[in-house]
Amino acid sequence: MTSLIPPYDAHAVWVAPWTEQLSLYGWIAAMGFAVAAACGLVGNYLMLRRMALMGDAVSHSVLPGLVVAFLVSGSRSTGPMFVGALAAGAAATLIIETIHTRTRVKQDAAIGIAFSTLFALGVILTVAFAGQIDLDAECVLYGEISFVPLEPMVTLGGWTLGPEPFVRMAAVAVGVGVMILVWYKELLVSSFDPGLARSLGINPALLHYGLMATLSIVVVSAFEAVGAILVIAMLILPGSTASMLTTRLPKVHLLSLLHAALSSVLGVSLGIWLNCSMAAAMVVAGAVLFGLAWLASPSQGLVARWWHGRRRESVEQPAPGVGV
Repeated sequence: MTSLIPPYDAHAVWVAPWTEQLSLYGWIAAMGFAVAAACGLVGNYLMLRRMALMGDAVSHSVLPGLVVAFLVSGSRSTGPMFVGALAAGAAATLIIETIHTRTRVKQDAAIGIAFSTLFALGVILTVAFAGQIDLDAECVLYGEISFVPLEPMVTLGGWTLGPEPFVRMAAVAVGVGVMILVWYKELLVSSFDPGLARSLGINPALLHYGLMATLSIVVVSAFEAVGAILVIAMLILPGSTASMLTTRLPKVHLLSLLHAALSSVLGVSLGIWLNCSMAAAMVVAGAVLFGLAWLASPSQGLVARWWHGRRRESVEQPAPGVGV
């Protein structure tokens, strides 16, 4: 009878990946960090604007864009696939904003309409042209991050920068970081109070569409590594974990990056132990970190709330022998 949990080998799980097999698992962890960092930084602003499901819509709209790009170009190369997926993500954003602003439909409902319709359209196109396209359903759902070390290496001036998908994702992550540094004040004010932003001469609509365009680029760049479903978790988990520990946005950003690094490293070890998808293992590791933050947060944690509740009860309880 096969055991539910594989045998645990501490050396194979914690030591070998970072010593004997670093050239393989090091790039997988680096790719996971680049994806989670870029998604987490953008996701922080999505949560501030109560638009966390926007990443869901963009990630699901990628599928029809991939199919159309392949049918038009006849190639699975990165360029046409990226352009097609990015166009589909931009179309999803435009559809959502049009429905929300031109009708009485709430934004969450508009997101649900857009992402479910576009994903269904992608499924129809995939089935209708099954003989002409070659899309792996598993890749669409949770990516192929384990194949990143096998991709061609990018060199610059004699220096090896890394596998092509990692270099592309790292460039996107750095670009997101630079964008936040340059437009930090504008993004902060427009996220909390669009009316105040207008009074200060900031165009909140322009920033909104810029953020949506950045979200599309991040999701499309991460799609190959973590797929349409797991990218949603990477948009939400880092910021959600950080917000449990602090309310200051700069610290939220820093803790999001720390969460991305820890979940990537722990996810690789978990994936090796359970012999499962590395991307899925990274998300599970990130969820465990969120659970720990929820448990131990000094202000919002379950332990702190239980302790404050006990102290409140002891203060409010009348002393023995004192009449009411």
